[in-house]
Amino acid sequence: MARFGAKKTSGGRNIYLSVIIFLLLIFLFLSAIHSLSSGSLEEQQKNLEQALTQGAVHCYAVEGSYPENLEQLLSRYNIVYDESRFFIDYQTEGQNMMPDITVIRKQ
Repeated sequence: MARFGAKKTSGGRNIYLSVIIFLLLIFLFLSAIHSLSSGSLEEQQKNLEQALTQGAVHCYAVEGSYPENLEQLLSRYNIVYDESRFFIDYQTEGQNMMPDITVIRKQ
């Protein structure tokens, strides 16, 4: 009469499999968000460097000299950036020489 006996179910195995699949999906989701975030930061860095360069060139075209310092460039052209994420190295070599502008992402 074994055929009428209670069947053993593999409920424990199904739960473990469900948990593993769920954790895998969470991992994939977080990986996708991280890759999008890092791509966005690279784009922000590139845009900031481009805005600073264009502002310096515009200042030279209008006034005949490049901005003396970073604060002057930022205030005249209303350039705003997240100081907690980026460091700007602005070095001038003279009024008629294009300044060296480097944007560095902070970790």
